[in-house]
Amino acid sequence: MIRFLPVFVLIIGIAYSTLPAAKPSATILVVGDSLSAAYGIDQQQGWVFLLQQHMLQKKLDYQVVNASISGDTTLNALNRLPAVLERHQPEIVILELGANDGLRGLSLTEMKKNLSQLIVMCQKNNAQVLLTGIHILPNYGVRYTEAFHNVYPELAKTHNISLVPSFLKSVGDNSDLMQADGLHPNAKAQGILLQNVLPYLQPLLKKTDKQYTRAKSIP
Repeated sequence: MIRFLPVFVLIIGIAYSTLPAAKPSATILVVGDSLSAAYGIDQQQGWVFLLQQHMLQKKLDYQVVNASISGDTTLNALNRLPAVLERHQPEIVILELGANDGLRGLSLTEMKKNLSQLIVMCQKNNAQVLLTGIHILPNYGVRYTEAFHNVYPELAKTHNISLVPSFLKSVGDNSDLMQADGLHPNAKAQGILLQNVLPYLQPLLKKTDKQYTRAKSIP
């Protein structure tokens, strides 16, 4: 019996080696600021965490990585994006940025340039991009506010990418859904934020799923 043991072990080893490897999840990367970093609330209440729960409930093979940092401007994000892309190699990138540029009254020309570079960087990394439009408070006058809002559809058209027209729709103007600072959505608002994103994300999921499945089937 002892002399047959190595053969038995070899057979078991071959059997395990021929089992199909589990298909790794495709990655959705969220690059944003405090609006996506669950500022002021529990991380598991934030809309990005709810997005991952949505994927699990719908049995969609995506992992959601939240690379959002409170206080980030478009320039901050631009400086850190290369390392984030290299680490996670996402199939889809959701860009939720610009609010801090607007709150600080920074140059819209620079903001637009930074967002454009962020988009191009993602595309060169073979990721689809979903840009979220932000509406800011009219603290800096009608001209600045309108010009700020227009940056997002202009970029979406230029780069032929998907756009969430208003990320804070039904939230930003409702005090019951905002924290005491009047700037950050509270826990009750997070599900609405997710619903604002999903209709524009779902077509990318279908497109990515076809490409991803086909690529993974190639030996």
